[in-house]
Amino acid sequence: MNKCRFLNKAAVKDGSDTPWTLCSVTQVEETKQIIRMLPILTAMFIPSTMIAQTNTLFIKQGTTLNRHIGPHFQIPPACLGALVTLSMLVSVVLYDRYFVKFMKIWTKNPRGITLLQRMGVGLVLQIIIMLVASLTEKSRLSIARSHGLDKTGGQVPVTIFILLPQFVLMGIADAFLVVGKIEFFYDQAPESMKSLGTSYALTAYGVGNFLSSFLLKLVSNITSRHGEGWVLNNLNASHLDYYYGFLTILNALNFMYFLYVSKIFSYKVELCRSLDASGDDRGATYAQKELST
Repeated sequence: MNKCRFLNKAAVKDGSDTPWTLCSVTQVEETKQIIRMLPILTAMFIPSTMIAQTNTLFIKQGTTLNRHIGPHFQIPPACLGALVTLSMLVSVVLYDRYFVKFMKIWTKNPRGITLLQRMGVGLVLQIIIMLVASLTEKSRLSIARSHGLDKTGGQVPVTIFILLPQFVLMGIADAFLVVGKIEFFYDQAPESMKSLGTSYALTAYGVGNFLSSFLLKLVSNITSRHGEGWVLNNLNASHLDYYYGFLTILNALNFMYFLYVSKIFSYKVELCRSLDASGDDRGATYAQKELST
């Protein structure tokens, strides 16, 4: 309740003539709650960047692999993205049907775990995903170079299904992170600002896509100037495993930041209880006391 106390001035009449209209204490507290969610929002930018890889580099990897099923049919690399959605849908059902019931016995929380904890599990899974992607790419590059494909850029004699773990794991991570993120921002937004809370979740996607393009361009330019580029048009001559390793470290650092902002975050229910304890009719007195401190 001590955060954003400067906003209390909007609900306090100081006696001077002013054209501004006083806000109610409820409006001030709702604005505070929206502002309190901003650090959580910023912690979602990097995870959204990881999600963007499923539609970019993961698909690009698939184009370099053997996509044949039988003598006449080839799997379109982009169709692997459907595995993310499929695994997410299955994971959400398992989460609601079994995981929540099991965790309720242990935590006594009707949700099983808190929304921030659910998002945190998704972040941990994303770290694992990028590590798996890095190791898979390292194996793919080793085979490509052993066949001299790093110079010709031909198709690597490895099935495209070696990419299944990173796609399936991303779907499982989305069941925790993406669903938890949307539910968190909607649930914790004040009643009069639910649409703004939902837009927070969508904003993270937009910024994440911009960051994905920016990081790819930045890393590509820097590494190309100082030796072999990590991300080239010919993936067989690239070091995409290094880039995934870089994303793993970036995600781990963001996870530590997420742990910090989660620790200092106050859920809306806690704030309402605090306000109820002070009494709604004494809200102005409460605001004046806050300003005096």
